[in-house]
Amino acid sequence: MINIEEAKESFNSYVSQFDGNNLRVQVKKRHTLSVVNVAKNISEKLNLSDEDVSLAQLIALLHDIGRFEQEEIYHTFKDDEISNHAQIGVNLLFNKGLIRIFIKDNQYDEIIQKAIFNHNKFEIEKGLSEKELLHCKLVRDADKTDNFEVKQYQDLKTLLGKTKEEAEKEKITDKVWQQFLEEKTIISSTRVTAMDYWISFLAWIYDYNFVPSLEYVEKSEAIDKVINRLNYKDSDTKNKMEYAREALHRYIQEKIR
Repeated sequence: MINIEEAKESFNSYVSQFDGNNLRVQVKKRHTLSVVNVAKNISEKLNLSDEDVSLAQLIALLHDIGRFEQEEIYHTFKDDEISNHAQIGVNLLFNKGLIRIFIKDNQYDEIIQKAIFNHNKFEIEKGLSEKELLHCKLVRDADKTDNFEVKQYQDLKTLLGKTKEEAEKEKITDKVWQQFLEEKTIISSTRVTAMDYWISFLAWIYDYNFVPSLEYVEKSEAIDKVINRLNYKDSDTKNKMEYAREALHRYIQEKIR
């Protein structure tokens, strides 16, 4: 049995051991609880069973559990082979047994593990069961949806490695722009400039799985709010961002019709 309220209490207790004055810890805690709400909203609109709605919320609660240890040990949220928050989370939950403070029953362990492991991957791994795939897709949609909100207020130096004034002068490289034109998510290793990173956030739209998720994004005006956050000084970049605005809205409208 999944008791979300008890799981949230356990989450708050776990997070309390980390530096509460650390802005990154604060942001990640806020993000996590928001993703829980988004996951509930999406799964209910998909008319899933009560069991799956609760499971979607639990996975959302745990999807970034590795971020707190990642920040404490590596002082970064940058994922690489050494510091990958999804792998850290899986290790904490299932190798060190942390999962049992959130749910006593082990019947969902495989689904939870697969969903957390895949939530930050470029593509979901092959060979999953129908239920595993469902929950991988749900947490990825919920995570991206709240990350659009985070991009509206998180410190730009943290997000882009540049100040607002520096980022506004930069260009989108050809390789990244071509991926966007092909309606693809951006391969991380191809990002060079701050604007490459910025457009890559917007390109998350092309990796959404469910209509209610896209409806949620459109209703929140997240695309416009993210784009409008910067005043693009380079004319080519400005034109490309306006093209991206129109293209993303058009893509969403086609998907939700």
